Amino acid sequence: MANDNGGGAVLVAFVLGAIAGAATALLLAPASGEETRRLIAEKAREGREKANEAARQGKDFVERQRTNISAAVERGKEAYQRVRAGDAKGTEESA
Repeated sequence: MANDNGGGAVLVAFVLGAIAGAATALLLAPASGEETRRLIAEKAREGREKANEAARQGKDFVERQRTNISAAVERGKEAYQRVRAGDAKGTEESA
């Protein structure tokens, strides 16, 4: 579970790096101004779509983790109550 914490950050960093690399390649490649602007607009659109998908995946990841943590906390509370109830019975019996 510790390895999952950085998964979203790595994905976002990868997407941003890919966008920056594509923009650099387009700007340095020999092409007409109109063609370069069209390619930049196309890549920007693709980058926006990828960023939206990464954001959606990040939200899904956070929601799954929230559910897991809530369930773990609930199980912890139940275990605490069982132990506490057992201790109370033991204290009453010894008195």
